[in-house]
Amino acid sequence: MTTMAPAIDLDALLRRLHLPTVRRLYPELAQRAETDSLGYRDFLAVLMAEEVAHRAQTRIQRCVRRAHFPFLKTIEEFDFTFQSSVRLALLGSVLGPELVTHGHCLIASGPSGTGKTHLAVAIAYRAIQNGFDARFTTATALIDDLSVATRKGKLRHALSTYTHPHVLVIDEVGYLSYGPDAANVLFHVVNERALHHRPMIFTTNKPLAAWGQVLHDPDLAQAILDRVLERGRLLELRGPSYRTRHMKLDLQQPPESSSARPARISGNHRPDFPEPTPVRCPGASATLTQRDGCIAHPAQAHPAGMERRRDAENRYPDCIGPPA
Repeated sequence: MTTMAPAIDLDALLRRLHLPTVRRLYPELAQRAETDSLGYRDFLAVLMAEEVAHRAQTRIQRCVRRAHFPFLKTIEEFDFTFQSSVRLALLGSVLGPELVTHGHCLIASGPSGTGKTHLAVAIAYRAIQNGFDARFTTATALIDDLSVATRKGKLRHALSTYTHPHVLVIDEVGYLSYGPDAANVLFHVVNERALHHRPMIFTTNKPLAAWGQVLHDPDLAQAILDRVLERGRLLELRGPSYRTRHMKLDLQQPPESSSARPARISGNHRPDFPEPTPVRCPGASATLTQRDGCIAHPAQAHPAGMERRRDAENRYPDCIGPPA
């Protein structure tokens, strides 16, 4: 007489082990295993692989929510043909785990619309895919947050928001004006992260030499850049704005001075004929001008000017001779 093995509540066990994907997939996969004669090892391997993939995707989604990206862009979506000053090969190890393990930093500098924020988000998102976490903030939000915390005596507690994530993106340095303590609070973040070799990514539309004026403290600005670039690099993006590419506009300042071109007011071109040059004739009560007919050569004459010349010859025969 054979004894029946006690029934095992597999569903309850999987729930207790927190294996939701295995719990969801195993009934269907068990039927396929019987039909396709799938071995026990292969059956278990497929279930575990699905569970691991699901957990990785869930982690990425959770990290993206916590990162507070303004939008989600990948490096594959970056148009390297439009932004010719950047090459995928130039990004090198910032797209790999070395960004975090080696503590690399990056400053993306350039005019508005050249892809700085897209590039920063894409690099941070790649770090999340590589198993790390990230945090995105604008320079204005970070400075305002830490300035308020400083006044309340809670700076150390507020700093953890920006010093703990593996990757920190600080966007739009120099776009807006900051308070007088901007350099001080930003230095706290940069210095703490530099001490622990945690990567930072900055985007800015200002040259690095202008950061002292932007942050109201040239010495602290120099100290900030010194720590960022010790393990980092400057990436300069150039060219027209990607946002207005459909309009074929180039909003960059032209190299030549505008004063070299003819003046144009309200859409009106510069007059085709110069202003009249006064000529005083002896014995005449009026002042003659080139518009009255005093023209160097008949071929240069305007029809209206020739008519005025004939009239002047009749009135002042002693002053106006025949055309040269």
